[in-house]
Amino acid sequence: MDRIDLFRIFARVVETGSFTRAAATLNMPRSTVSTAIQELESRLGTRLLARTTRSVAPMPDGVAFYEHCVRLVADVAEAEALFRHDRSNPRGLLRVDMPGRIGRLLVAPALPAFMDRYPEIRIELGVTDRAINLIEDGIDCVLRVGPLTDSGLIARRMGELDIISVASPAYLARHGTPHSPADLRTHEAVHYTSPSTGRVEEWEWTEGERTRSMNLPGRVSVNSAEALVACCLAGLGLIQVPAYDVRHHIAAGELVEVMPRYRPEPMPMTLLYPHRKHLSRRLQVFADWLDNVMTQAIG
Repeated sequence: MDRIDLFRIFARVVETGSFTRAAATLNMPRSTVSTAIQELESRLGTRLLARTTRSVAPMPDGVAFYEHCVRLVADVAEAEALFRHDRSNPRGLLRVDMPGRIGRLLVAPALPAFMDRYPEIRIELGVTDRAINLIEDGIDCVLRVGPLTDSGLIARRMGELDIISVASPAYLARHGTPHSPADLRTHEAVHYTSPSTGRVEEWEWTEGERTRSMNLPGRVSVNSAEALVACCLAGLGLIQVPAYDVRHHIAAGELVEVMPRYRPEPMPMTLLYPHRKHLSRRLQVFADWLDNVMTQAIG
């Protein structure tokens, strides 16, 4: 097997912590991955990986060699790209993940224009509100909304989402319209439970430069943005939601913004991908296109 291929396979095994997951993301048999690692260790004369029945982890030599592998594989890819004649026509499969409502309302409707412009790119679009592990799930990039933890991934900002508080006319007819946070004590919210943390998100608002929060009573909890909006439309309580998400409902009179002077802080959107040097041409053009789509959609 080509030496660079051995390096690429070894790096993927380290990143996924599994021969099976590495094989799946590389689209090759597990036996090929296992044989490649054995060949690489034989060539180098050292054991790179510690293997157990449940996981694979790099040995000290493997940790040091992994850093060199990442650089070498990326340098080879960049060198090959210098002599390609199809840089204006990127090709291949791109696996993308993003929150469900953004994927359905903003990205999917705009995607035909991208596919027409880049006919040799194929897209696997995952839409979920749960956290995704890019390496283990074989995802090229993920769009996330909200503050980020230090994940070691490369982050590209994609703007901010304005968050508003809304309710249905039926709910407001029964409970009255809140005008300030003090009025919320007599109201109910549809609770949103984070699929990643299991935590119920608090009601938030800003006063001057300070962010405040409180727990609102509520009898319904959901774990998806789709269900959150549906429950609000059904009159089950107040919700806080990105403005783009309910724009057409407000225009149709199905929802009403309340307490516009007490909006929460806008939420940042970020596109994450593993390594800057591994940024393929197809990922570059998709990231630029997505940035433009988000700018046009949210202003």
